[in-house]
Amino acid sequence: MAVVAVVVLAGGGLAFGLSRGDGSEATAEEQALGTAQITRGDLVDSEKVDGTLTYEGERVVSVGVTGTVTAAPEEGRVVQRGKTLLKVNGKPVTLFYGGEPMYRVLKEGVEGSDVEQLERNLEVLGYGGLTVDREFTGATAAAVEEWQDDRGLEVSGVVDVGQVVFLPGAARVKDVKAGEGARAVAGQAVMTVTGVRRVVHVDLEAEKQDLARKGARVEVELPDGNVVRGRISKVGNVAEKTGSEQNATTTVDVEIGLEKGAKTGRLDQAPVTVELESERTKGVLSVPVEALLALKEGGFGVEVVDGTRRVVAVTTGAFGGGRVEVRGAGLKEGMKVGVPVS
Repeated sequence: MAVVAVVVLAGGGLAFGLSRGDGSEATAEEQALGTAQITRGDLVDSEKVDGTLTYEGERVVSVGVTGTVTAAPEEGRVVQRGKTLLKVNGKPVTLFYGGEPMYRVLKEGVEGSDVEQLERNLEVLGYGGLTVDREFTGATAAAVEEWQDDRGLEVSGVVDVGQVVFLPGAARVKDVKAGEGARAVAGQAVMTVTGVRRVVHVDLEAEKQDLARKGARVEVELPDGNVVRGRISKVGNVAEKTGSEQNATTTVDVEIGLEKGAKTGRLDQAPVTVELESERTKGVLSVPVEALLALKEGGFGVEVVDGTRRVVAVTTGAFGGGRVEVRGAGLKEGMKVGVPVS
């Protein structure tokens, strides 16, 4: 079996062939070869796309009271349950957690899911003696009075729409629209907030949407070169057009949640590179792409190194991560094959 000296472009990598006659002595070039192991595992082919590192759940916050803003948070500040978002006319507007907005006065005798989320917040903050349900009772009013006293509010047992803002969780202030000294108007925006969880947004070209599967693992390269892992949490169902009419690009929005504890810094809207998995082939034998030899009679082979050197013809399959799937007579996991020394 003869081997010719060639360089072949295969799957995005270079495969180097060595000139060798079957049974002849190894040349100096061959003696300079290194070795690599045949391994068994998954081969993953991937594609890199641009993304933006940001925070989840951006939303506009309005308040239910009109007056002068006497204290406003700094951009980037994180506000937790029970803490002050801002002050209007010297009175705090408090953040409570919940999915339903504060749209009415809550007082004894009213019922609803908004009452239940108010009571849940009071209980979590340590104001006991009430039952968390849909009814605003005398016990609820007593807990509200205690809370109002602690917050420096008029002690009435009645929660006005300007005293509380409900948001899904802790809020990070992205920008302030009504700063200290400005006038806040009931129902109008005073700030934009986000959640505190870091996410990556990708405007993925519509023709590549098969790369984005909800729950799939991805790798994200940050501006400082560090790589963190994440999972695709959302894939948009609606394609959007961006750019001028002549150069318009149709994209779908992809959101990636990063693994817990990922060190991402504090930059917002930072450019990142996302590596998406395009194909995975499971449990195959593979060698480095550069181990492939172009055979004179056609096809490819690998040079098995096991005390002697012998060329084994192979059939190639999937590529991924600089490796190529190979199938050939007698090839086993753990065998060594020749690779060029760089």
